[in-house]
Amino acid sequence: MNAQKVLVPTAAVIVFLLLWEALVWVMGWPNYKMASPSDLLPAYEKHWSLFLIMGWQTLWRTIAGLLLAVVFGTALGMVMGFSRTMRDALYPLLVGFNAIPKATVVPIVALMFVGWHDFNTVLIAFMISFFPIAVSISLGLSTLEPEYRDILRSLGASQATTFWKIALPKTLPEFFGALKVSVTLAFIGTNLMEIVSPHGRGLGALFDSGKTNSDYPLMFAVLIALAFLGIVLYYIVVALEKTFAGWADRSI
Repeated sequence: MNAQKVLVPTAAVIVFLLLWEALVWVMGWPNYKMASPSDLLPAYEKHWSLFLIMGWQTLWRTIAGLLLAVVFGTALGMVMGFSRTMRDALYPLLVGFNAIPKATVVPIVALMFVGWHDFNTVLIAFMISFFPIAVSISLGLSTLEPEYRDILRSLGASQATTFWKIALPKTLPEFFGALKVSVTLAFIGTNLMEIVSPHGRGLGALFDSGKTNSDYPLMFAVLIALAFLGIVLYYIVVALEKTFAGWADRSI
């Protein structure tokens, strides 16, 4: 089973790359119109040091924004999950905020925190990724069976005890499901700031450099590097899910 979980995704990636290569070859596209996988290797070889440096810059700021989203989203989800009044009050605000295209927020944040490159990048990654976590925690807590709450209250348990003993284990599957979504959203937020408000850092800046110099293989190489980092972070979340919520896995 473990071998299958490694081999099947690997085979899918290989098939995707082969189909991509075949499409470019059949259509006869030059690399300044559509780069093929075979065009990416020279780009990685030429700029490998930049990929390492800027890939790390993108990765740590994405993780920082994601961790903030986990803390804030969990706290907000608890508030909404345990209080119907707060849930009714905050849901419209959250939905409205999430409906605003974050590409329009990036220039505002960049102007508000001029020169704070790391801070505003982490902030955008946080702003774009906390919503799924807050909603999942809120839904998990609001659907908690009232019998559990009544029993714990009769035993003198506080809200905090109810959360740690009953609510938290129950919401873990929903939490990790939302965290998988938030991982990709955090990368989107990081790269939005790196591209829209360039400051020479991160893979977004490397992509912008490729665009300025009409280096299309480099641009596509950056996209694949971003996809790779996203996949790595996604499977880290999957590993954490198996560790802390493996009991909820119904797959055979």
